[in-house]
Amino acid sequence: MNAAEPKVKRGGRLHPILIMLVMALAAAVLTHVVPAGKFDRHEKQVIPGSYHASPKVNGLPALLSLTAPAETDSPARAAGLLALITTIPAGMTKSAALIFMVMFIGGMFGVLRATGAIDAGVDCLLHFCSGNAYLLTSGLMLLLAVGSTCLGFLSEYLVVIPLVLRVGQRLGLPNLFAPAVVVTASMIGLAASVTNPIFLSVAQPLAGVPVFSGLIPRLGNFIVMFPLGLGYMLLYLRRFPKADHIPEAVRLTVRQIVVLVFVALGGAVLVIGTSLWSWGTADHAAFFIALGISLALVGRLRPGAAADAFLEGMQGMVLACVMIGMGSAVHIMLQSSQVLDSIVQGLASLIQDRSGGAVAAGMMGAEMVSDLLIHSTSALGAITMPILTPIAQLSGVTGQVTVTALLLGSSLTNMISPTNGLLLAFLSVSGVGYMEWARFVAPLFVVLCLFGFVALYLMTAFGA
Repeated sequence: MNAAEPKVKRGGRLHPILIMLVMALAAAVLTHVVPAGKFDRHEKQVIPGSYHASPKVNGLPALLSLTAPAETDSPARAAGLLALITTIPAGMTKSAALIFMVMFIGGMFGVLRATGAIDAGVDCLLHFCSGNAYLLTSGLMLLLAVGSTCLGFLSEYLVVIPLVLRVGQRLGLPNLFAPAVVVTASMIGLAASVTNPIFLSVAQPLAGVPVFSGLIPRLGNFIVMFPLGLGYMLLYLRRFPKADHIPEAVRLTVRQIVVLVFVALGGAVLVIGTSLWSWGTADHAAFFIALGISLALVGRLRPGAAADAFLEGMQGMVLACVMIGMGSAVHIMLQSSQVLDSIVQGLASLIQDRSGGAVAAGMMGAEMVSDLLIHSTSALGAITMPILTPIAQLSGVTGQVTVTALLLGSSLTNMISPTNGLLLAFLSVSGVGYMEWARFVAPLFVVLCLFGFVALYLMTAFGA
């Protein structure tokens, strides 16, 4: 097995698949406890004030039903034993585009490893930086955070995990280093979303404010949160001795240089395609296939060897793909049993008729709970913004604060949520267990949440 592909020991730790099965079981229980209800929708957007309760079949009749519940059922039905199984392939189907993209990322990296350019490039980087882990970590985190806050990158960073993992291994750092750098930086970037077009184009119009407006407060959040995340990572690095062996300068072959140039050009094309040509997940998947073929050609791999490397790389992403699909399964179960809207309505009712500061904090709390069930920030915005915006307006809270509450609540929760299939995918690619990750990130999560509540209070107080 390649050094960049850690062998994960399953014994003695909670397997990520078991985590998702427990979450699915908890969601199934919720479908029996929470009343059914729905909002009326215009396309995918919720119509404010349209929530209405629905009759529901639960208990033993629902448990033993031979058909899975559907969102169109009348009366609604709680999840049965069959739904625990059928929602998994349904979740895989719903996330098919993302799953294929992740698999093709793995295939592309399989080809890149086979060229030998990645190891040579990492050695050159470490030699250039004199093995300074603090400098490398700072540069990597800043680059990733800027990509997330400006362009909305997240799932695309699965392509970065193997690179950061390899850098950490050469520095003698544990596998936790890779998700710590990538997840912390990207989630902080998304929590600020200074110019994130993927999210702002959905949420801000629903909150009644122009797209990309309110940039200054979000930039202020980024300026504060990023140093907090970076400082936490640098403190973590202090636990480990400085690498006692710095790779000697290596002379890259012409072939390896060309391969690395193609990788750099591929990254530039990915950024341009996403920002200017509105590439979606399916476009990214096709791009990684094309990049893998290009790397095989310029790396002069034999066709059979290139195909084997591509397949081997895809195999390394199987667990990550399963995690993504199972994460979607939890959402499908709640939605098909018609309790998801009821949960959102219940959270919204808790913050009505309160002071502006309390409403702002309550909106962030409501978004954090909702994000456990709906992991896409854009989808969460489409559901919650029309509901929370009128409540905020009645309390004197601006649309910018409402959007910021969604950003902070959703992104920070995704940093630690056990139902976030994409987070578990990052961890599985790195060979890191969820509990190990939770112990690491919990203190930073608490600090960032406290900052989020303070920031929302100040924005409300100053009418931002």
